[in-house]
Amino acid sequence: MCQEEKFARYGGFSKRDKPEVDGEGRCDDREGSMKAEKRIRRAIRKPLPRRRTSLKLGGIAISKPSRPTRTIEKEMISLTVNGQPHELQIGNQPNEIAPSHTLAHTLRETLGLTGTKVSCDNGACGCCTVLMDNKAVLSCMTLTIECDGKKIITIEGLNDPKTEKLDPLQQAFIDYTAFQCGFCTPGILMSAKALLCENSSPTEEDVKEALSGNFCRCISHYQVVKAVMAASREGK
Repeated sequence: MCQEEKFARYGGFSKRDKPEVDGEGRCDDREGSMKAEKRIRRAIRKPLPRRRTSLKLGGIAISKPSRPTRTIEKEMISLTVNGQPHELQIGNQPNEIAPSHTLAHTLRETLGLTGTKVSCDNGACGCCTVLMDNKAVLSCMTLTIECDGKKIITIEGLNDPKTEKLDPLQQAFIDYTAFQCGFCTPGILMSAKALLCENSSPTEEDVKEALSGNFCRCISHYQVVKAVMAASREGK
């Protein structure tokens, strides 16, 4: 390959690599061609410079090297769900939780507790409500990795684990027919339970305020309010 061909392929050559041309316009510098070829090969093997990104700080353009890719080591979180301890590995393998998994996803898909429902998946309907340390939280808006060391109670954990007797709140919902299709009922029950854990003698206004984030399209909330008030009297 003559240097003119190298020029077309690699984009140029230095003055010392300039080829000599014979009378017919052909390359006639074998030694120079061999030296230039060695330099070109070394240049090809040379690592590319590290990519830099520019920033502007106070109107002044500055540059900094791009961040190298970091390897995130796997970690484990521990939480208690309905009295049962669970250790969950963080990762992207089966039976592991991803950092992006919500508590609702982990409860339903990883732990098999499908009593927690997901409806709007946007924190607007209250169907996914569970208790975290006796406080009502929206599990579709809570990341599982934020629950490390927490105690979670779902609808499956309301009844007595030994006798399997229903919680007074659940029984009141049956007595007052405070549900219909039942899809949103777990969220309503958990919100009401959080209220009774905080205030064992709520007023009707307290109940309405506590359940203001739970929506049901099947029934009137009047039965729900009556059921919660009856459960509060039963617990006294």
